[in-house]
Amino acid sequence: MNSLKHIAFIMDGNGRWGIKKRRGRNYGHLKGVNVVQEIVKASILLKIPIVTFYVFSTENWKRPKSEINFLFKLIQTYFEREMKDVMKNKIKINFLGKISNIPKNTRKIIKKTVQKTKKNKNILVNLAINYGSRAELIDCFNKLKNSKSKISIKSINNKLYTQNLPDPDILIRTGGKKRLSNFMLWQLAYTELNFLDKLWPDFNKNDLKRIVLKYKRIKRNFGGI
Repeated sequence: MNSLKHIAFIMDGNGRWGIKKRRGRNYGHLKGVNVVQEIVKASILLKIPIVTFYVFSTENWKRPKSEINFLFKLIQTYFEREMKDVMKNKIKINFLGKISNIPKNTRKIIKKTVQKTKKNKNILVNLAINYGSRAELIDCFNKLKNSKSKISIKSINNKLYTQNLPDPDILIRTGGKKRLSNFMLWQLAYTELNFLDKLWPDFNKNDLKRIVLKYKRIKRNFGGI
């Protein structure tokens, strides 16, 4: 069976789900947070050491300002309210992206959360916020240029936001779209891609278990066609 170290999620469909329920896009985002919480706890039981969620992309700044403000407030409120649960379940939180550009209060709670959870061991949860893979690669190449390091796979890996982390074994994208949307373009080179028609608020632990079981049974040919 294939070993499983890292699963990445593109959580597409929150807004559409909220509209479908006639409650608005923000209601969908609120429900989506509950699903993240469920999937993290399921991942702990499945002994998956690392999960990464695409929370807010660099392109999401094009959304209506009211929706953007709600999303950042939702992040802030969640960690203020659920920190006891995070610590109880020994969840280590990490953030990927340019947090210097996000609202001050959200940035403050992000730094506090990273610091408070850094010794937790059950699972590492990466939250990609204000993240774009092209921006990540540009930052990486500029660091390499400034350090005058030789460009290699190893040197690039060491300068990415995901430095010291294994690449995802599995990518799960909900919402019916079959694209990567500027997410971990370098890291997903050999990842098994799973595109689901389900909207993110309808995704559940049974869907996760099914995908994990399928992954463990397949034969992986790295570099093969």
